[in-house]
Amino acid sequence: MSSDTREFRRTTIADVPTSRRLGAEAFGAPATPLPDPDPAAWPLPNIRPWVATDDGEVVAGLGVRSFTSWFHGARLPTAGFAGVTVAAERRGSGLLRPLMTAALAEARALGDVVSTLFPSSTGIYRGLGYEVVGAFEEVRVPMSALAAVPPAEGGVRARRATAADVPAVRRVYEAWASAQNGPLSRAEEPFAMEAGDLVGPDAEYTGVTLAVRGAGDDEEVLGFASWSRGQGYDCSTALEVDDLVALSPDAARALWRVLGSFSAVVGWVQVCTSGGWSGLDVARLVLPDHAATPAPQPYMLRLLDVPGALGAARVAPVAAQVPFAVADPRTPDLEGAWTLEAADGAVRVVPDADAVPGDRPTFTSGGLAQSWAGAQSAANVRLAGGLSGPDAHDAVWDALWGGRQVHVRDSF
Repeated sequence: MSSDTREFRRTTIADVPTSRRLGAEAFGAPATPLPDPDPAAWPLPNIRPWVATDDGEVVAGLGVRSFTSWFHGARLPTAGFAGVTVAAERRGSGLLRPLMTAALAEARALGDVVSTLFPSSTGIYRGLGYEVVGAFEEVRVPMSALAAVPPAEGGVRARRATAADVPAVRRVYEAWASAQNGPLSRAEEPFAMEAGDLVGPDAEYTGVTLAVRGAGDDEEVLGFASWSRGQGYDCSTALEVDDLVALSPDAARALWRVLGSFSAVVGWVQVCTSGGWSGLDVARLVLPDHAATPAPQPYMLRLLDVPGALGAARVAPVAAQVPFAVADPRTPDLEGAWTLEAADGAVRVVPDADAVPGDRPTFTSGGLAQSWAGAQSAANVRLAGGLSGPDAHDAVWDALWGGRQVHVRDSF
């Protein structure tokens, strides 16, 4: 087909059967066939589906999840891309870039300032301006690694959560997430932490365990673990933990000890974590033995609005003016020159019409994503080819954007 028969548009409900077949081709068919969509409830909340058609035939598709995520102390509107697929016979025919470009343009128009995704191939998305800034990991921890966790001190103990505890669970998650770069805020469906999903007869989990201190009206929730028992009772089985979030070392110890109490009937604890098990998940620092088997999924980031993303940040109270630019033929929508003005913990990003090529630090799209997210220092971004030009401002730039680790605890 010639390119003038192609169309890149939002999905209609009539496109759903073909879109699902494409998804099954790429990612495997679900064990149980999905029910036909209800026109009154389609699309699902906070999902914007897109397709590419050629002469009326659906040949590619994707979904954009709309949520907010934490970066530098601010909740940023985020376009999370998922389910990107192209018909097998049409791969390599130039469908992906215009489809992604159309969906990204809509996301920017709707106010999203960053975009994220879990790539099936990092190279494909680097060509669209994304770069790896972190990873979602499923880590299998042998029960032997939990055997010597010391008891919690300071009056911290564990107990099972009830529906009345869900607001406190949300507060713990927000306290942790707001101090990181990347976690979803879980303020929007389908990621919101609802009581019915966490506890009760129809909950997604066998249990949610709290780490608490005090009692009665003075009780304080310091952490939580949401876990599913699964099947079987021998050394080959695993206890699955979706969240283990602790705001103190003793809270982490209390939660790990509850998980370790299953050692007689399971051989592993499988924990959803991020940032590298060996160093960045602080909940693992209380473990005497760090033995684990990680399975990481890279997480990629792309900015959509440079002034909007940088200007929303709360940073160290550093007074600075840093000229910078973005020059990347892969992402003409991001190109420009600005001066970053920081004072009293706030940031302004002002366009600079007098910029001359080469007169300032100049990022590629991916280099800016890595540096701004705190995933790499300016020096390392330079080594990777994502930053060029004068380096006199590199230390200040690192001081502004460093200090928060990249984490993500939700796969989509």
